[in-house]
Amino acid sequence: MPSADRPIVALTGSTGFIGRHLLRELPKRGYRVRVLLRRPSEVPLEAASAVVGDLRQPQNMSAALADADAVIHSAGIAHAMSGVPEDDYRALNTEATVGLARSAERAGVRRFVFMSSIRAQCGATAQEIITEDLEPRPDDAYGRSKLAAEQGLAQLGLDWAALRPVLVYGPGVKGNMARLADLARTPWPLPLGGLKARRSLLALDNLVAAIDTVLKAPGTLRRPFVVADPEPLTVPAMVAAMRAGLGRRPGLIPVPAALLAAAFRATGRTEAYERLAGSLIAEPPGLRELGWTPAVNTRDGLAAFAAESARRIG
Repeated sequence: MPSADRPIVALTGSTGFIGRHLLRELPKRGYRVRVLLRRPSEVPLEAASAVVGDLRQPQNMSAALADADAVIHSAGIAHAMSGVPEDDYRALNTEATVGLARSAERAGVRRFVFMSSIRAQCGATAQEIITEDLEPRPDDAYGRSKLAAEQGLAQLGLDWAALRPVLVYGPGVKGNMARLADLARTPWPLPLGGLKARRSLLALDNLVAAIDTVLKAPGTLRRPFVVADPEPLTVPAMVAAMRAGLGRRPGLIPVPAALLAAAFRATGRTEAYERLAGSLIAEPPGLRELGWTPAVNTRDGLAAFAAESARRIG
């Protein structure tokens, strides 16, 4: 396809974990990517074009959004950042998102794709299978800010889609997934074999495919979509998959869950244990209806992720 015929996607957050991957992969799927940056020194080599602006002043974004077909908004305060006041979450995750969407509407952008979060739907764990048809019940400032942004988008006239991904894994990931990968790379047996709860994960490449799906979807969307790999895994299965990618045995010891919980409590990490041992299974019926077919199997994806991370480190 000639370059001039390729749709222009304006991307925020291009220096982040997800944004960097989108910047590499979207051109392979036929898009021209225009990055929206805070500083000119951050311009990535992969960008077709770049515009410098401030999301906190979205009225200045007219040049960035001129003749753009779509916006992918992945910038914002991440959940992993601790000690952030709720007002900051609201300013950057909610107000800046809605302001940018207003600018996109004025510019005639066809679709606004917002990188929301499963935390807009639920807490860190859930007893029921999570879909976007359930009533959202975020339990922290981050989740509330994401849900409020979605609600703000619903008040506008442009077409939009909010993706609510579960925990995403891939090269460069930070937070809980990075810590679990660090544990998997250690040479020692791990006392996690007794954990039975399952959690949904999301391969970075499957997330890119989901974004591509909503960008190309016909008609009007104006709704959120849960995004998750098809197969939820236990933590022991995650570790086993990553160690398989490193060419090693699982090395898991089935310590009883109650004993493991007591050990976490004794070290003041009760909340960390609850996240480790709790269940969160999500299903994406909305995306499946649009034709999204995740190509990466979770076990294979974790194995490849571990092998790639080991190569980067060593």
